[in-house]
Amino acid sequence: MAKSNKKTDKELSYAELVARRDELKQKYMDLRFKMVIAHVDNPMEKRLLRREIARLNTFIQQKKAAEANK
Repeated sequence: MAKSNKKTDKELSYAELVARRDELKQKYMDLRFKMVIAHVDNPMEKRLLRREIARLNTFIQQKKAAEANK
């Protein structure tokens, strides 16, 4: 899953990256609440979501820097 996302995430526009990051942040928060309240089938999903959000933040910062240098 992550390998295919890396290439497509790099190709996304700034607005699409921000929208995807916000979507993943919401999913991460929902998963955190679910872990407190009930059993979660895959607890490693929390780590994967955190890393994917960090990866998107990196791409967003790169896009900002590229725009600033223009």
